[in-house]
Amino acid sequence: MTAASYQTSVIAVPPLARSADGTVCQVQNTRLIRHMESGGVRILLYGGNANFYHIRPSEFASTLTILTDAAGPETEIVPSAGPAYGMMMDQAAILRTHPFRTAMVLPHVGLNTPDGVATGLRHFAEKFGRPIVVYMKNEGYITPALVAELVKDGLVSWIKYAIVRDDPSKDAVLSELADRVDPQLIVSGIGEQPALVHLDQFKLGGFTTGCGCVAPVLSQKVLQLAKKGDWAGANAVRKQFELLEDLRNEINPVRVLHEAVTLSGVADMGTILPLLSGLNPVDRSRVQAAAAALLALNTHPE
Repeated sequence: MTAASYQTSVIAVPPLARSADGTVCQVQNTRLIRHMESGGVRILLYGGNANFYHIRPSEFASTLTILTDAAGPETEIVPSAGPAYGMMMDQAAILRTHPFRTAMVLPHVGLNTPDGVATGLRHFAEKFGRPIVVYMKNEGYITPALVAELVKDGLVSWIKYAIVRDDPSKDAVLSELADRVDPQLIVSGIGEQPALVHLDQFKLGGFTTGCGCVAPVLSQKVLQLAKKGDWAGANAVRKQFELLEDLRNEINPVRVLHEAVTLSGVADMGTILPLLSGLNPVDRSRVQAAAAALLALNTHPE
């Protein structure tokens, strides 16, 4: 993948649909993918929202096949591996047998050091045989200097930057990263809310979206207006995501999105995979109202 890939499409980060017996559901995942594609989205990243953190090793290969078969011919699927080192290395061997142009390594929190993470990412990329997506989610996980070394060695396709700040315009880590690597290789990875600041101030190449799984047309509009430099117009569209995004921030981003897709009627995601759990009835009602309101705004282009 090149920077041009995510200049024309937002990177949707969808949940993963499962059937009542817990298996990955071909029908409902295809239904969600068609909805996103109908809004112009052409890059789908299956990571945290899809709960790839807790996927069974025994179902990894079959899940990749399901997603590949479900996607349209112009749609790019980006799967994830890890977060544990042993798991990511075994998954790299499986990923090599599929046509994915890149894959993301989920960030491990716990027994790791920045140098160790850089070494692990290097090993994964070398075994996978293709440049990878580096996911910077927590400060101190890996340094900008170490990421720049991976980029220099041709091991990085792009970087998902998702360290949350109270004020996204004040971010020393992102500033250093954008100084050390081409900012067009960096994607804003926290949805629509900080995306415009990241694209305008730090000149990042694109952004990921969770709520765009419900309203892909709106998410694409934000990107298109931003690329034209119409920041006021882009921000006006972005504000339409705030109700559901605020609930994701308040409750939990992954759990809320999983149920929002179901409650909006877009597709049935089923029960969320442990070690996560569903929402309580009060929160579910709030999410349903916000998801329905957002979907109603998702008018298709003429």
